[in-house]
Amino acid sequence: MERKRVPELKRMYEEEVVPKLMKELNYSNPLQVPRLYKVVLNMGVGNAKENMKTLESAVYELSTITGQKAVVTRARKSIAGFKIRQGDPVGVRVTLRKTLMYEFLYRLIHVALPRVRDFKGLSTKGFDGRGNYNFGIREDIIFPEVDYNKIDRPKGLNVTVVTTAETDEEAYRLLKALGFPFREV
Repeated sequence: MERKRVPELKRMYEEEVVPKLMKELNYSNPLQVPRLYKVVLNMGVGNAKENMKTLESAVYELSTITGQKAVVTRARKSIAGFKIRQGDPVGVRVTLRKTLMYEFLYRLIHVALPRVRDFKGLSTKGFDGRGNYNFGIREDIIFPEVDYNKIDRPKGLNVTVVTTAETDEEAYRLLKALGFPFREV
């Protein structure tokens, strides 16, 4: 029988992070330790209605970065000031879970973020009060999967890391133990 390859970040979580957080947070059961639930990547594409090539490019880039097909998001309501009607394409998004989530986060932490020029760490102000963490990436070209010659212009994206943590402190400790490079205050 063939064994599945376990992502490095998941192995690290199970072998190192769970015992460490059980000790730090005084948990008696390993199932009490917060864990990663999903990662959502969102890329806004402002002029998608006029220029469908930009939308196709965004779908291609996000799919290439994550290894999963990106979904086009549409406007929920019309906004006259932005010339957007309900149902117009406004962005693309991907939700990663399980193996793809761990592999993406490993590449993000160890490959992509170190490529950011003048990177001083992630802000600790991105927690939402419920144990989830949000941050933005200004240029998608920090990912080695994106070929600079095939894109029309670099685009930014938002990353949301959803955890089972109940508080921001638990989520911060979980992400810090997983290797997220937070900025020291």
